[in-house]
Amino acid sequence: MRTAATAETYVDPSALVKLYLHEPESRSMTAWRAKARSAVGVTLFGSIEVVNAIGLALARKIISRPVHEAAMGALDDDLAQGRLVFADVSWRAALRLAGDLSRKHTAALSCGTLDIVHVASAVTLQRRYFLTFDLRQRKLAQAEGLRLTIPA
Repeated sequence: MRTAATAETYVDPSALVKLYLHEPESRSMTAWRAKARSAVGVTLFGSIEVVNAIGLALARKIISRPVHEAAMGALDDDLAQGRLVFADVSWRAALRLAGDLSRKHTAALSCGTLDIVHVASAVTLQRRYFLTFDLRQRKLAQAEGLRLTIPA
């Protein structure tokens, strides 16, 4: 478990959200991002998950409208400035692999569907490292040979 090159790392969208909303791991995620040597890749699906998490925080009254607008603006700015870039995953390959991973690991690891899809996406994109704060997802990533990146 170490800090890895950003280009080789799949960052789970739930971890990316911590860059835009104040959550328990936001400080360590922000420090990790500050040290990153290149753009952070995110799939289109992952970016939707980030947008939706920010919207849900507003809907659930966890954040105010101004905080929502600031978070969305920061996300849009990261995309526009190239700090966050789209990773073009083959969805057919990723979803087929996700089905295989589900059969192979869910009974033992209690994996959720999105956890499986993200690990399958990382493998399909040939990432070497996986960044997540989710313990089950960490176990799945390790079971599939991905090395963990844990922001300090």
